Amino acid sequence: MAKQIVITLKSVTYQGEKRIAAEFDYNPEFTGLLKMIPGCSWSQSLRAWHMPDTKESLDYLFGSFRGKAWLDLESLKRSRLEAPAQASPTRLNPKVSLPELSAEASEKVIRFSQWLHSRRYSENTIRTYTESIRIFFRYFHAKETGNISNDDLIQFNNCYILANGFSSSFQNQVVNAVKLFYRTIENRVLDVELIHRPKREHLLPNVLSKQEVKSILEASTNVKHRAMLSTIYACGLRRGELLNLKISDLDTNRHLLIIRKSKGRKDRVVPVSDRVINMLHGYLMMYKPEHWLFEGQYKGDQYSEKSLQSVLKAAVNLANIGKPVTLHWLRHSYATHLLESGTDLRYIQELLGHKSSKTTEIYTHVSTQSLQKIKSPFDDL
Repeated sequence: MAKQIVITLKSVTYQGEKRIAAEFDYNPEFTGLLKMIPGCSWSQSLRAWHMPDTKESLDYLFGSFRGKAWLDLESLKRSRLEAPAQASPTRLNPKVSLPELSAEASEKVIRFSQWLHSRRYSENTIRTYTESIRIFFRYFHAKETGNISNDDLIQFNNCYILANGFSSSFQNQVVNAVKLFYRTIENRVLDVELIHRPKREHLLPNVLSKQEVKSILEASTNVKHRAMLSTIYACGLRRGELLNLKISDLDTNRHLLIIRKSKGRKDRVVPVSDRVINMLHGYLMMYKPEHWLFEGQYKGDQYSEKSLQSVLKAAVNLANIGKPVTLHWLRHSYATHLLESGTDLRYIQELLGHKSSKTTEIYTHVSTQSLQKIKSPFDDL
């Protein structure tokens, strides 16, 4: 008899809002079900999926996971019993948890989510926008969505976002979500230009030296772990791009790796050297994955983000590197090392999949070198 999977539900606070966190061993089917909950998203800091603490969320969980998993509610019940009783505030205070979403607003958030799905927005964008609009409407829980005005938007910015010290990226996310919601669902325009939107932060990327990269890649004795980290650096991949690779995406005859539906839902190709191909062939012969290039503990399961992050953390510790290295540091290092070796910025832009040249550099000159002849800095280690 198969062991029943347990999903532990806990009460958490995220960005000043009371939420329900769901903790369970990675399961792609369960992850897909959770993604359908309006406002449900993954938190790197919580290391869990979290959703609005509402009756609707619990009803969805019980309905979707009946017969599939056991929902452990003990921690959730205990936290609610231990929480001190509070009288309903007569006026909104951004420092406390926001009220629950009204039935009218909840129905419109679902319509907004369906519209985003119909327009094929990415799952990350859908989660971000629906969560942002939920927070906005919970703040104005006493108002009908159709009666919210430009003045309300300014108040929300000053009295909730700025008062709580939320990041500029969060502010921009909410403003963008509200603007799109009113244009598509309410068929009217809120003047977001009345809000002094923050300038986008332009932080320098964190870059490792070639010797530091070499130490990290050679630290792990596990063939699969070394192959995953090496492929990220050797091809300048994002975390999700590596995990979404299929065996068929490796074209050994043309020495190319095909990255499908990456950021912006665009495909691109990156060159793969003989050294990387030989490493991947050795890994494939040993592990024999069936579908994904890098599979999890069970055949056919996609390798999880959490496990990949743990792999990097272990390698960094073994390499005795005292820096808060993330997987994206390997991508930044790849681009920087290419630039230092004389690769034209225009090609670096293509290799990284940047939409605008400004993301890579203000201005670039087109090089005469062909894409396939670019030598990865991985081969110089």
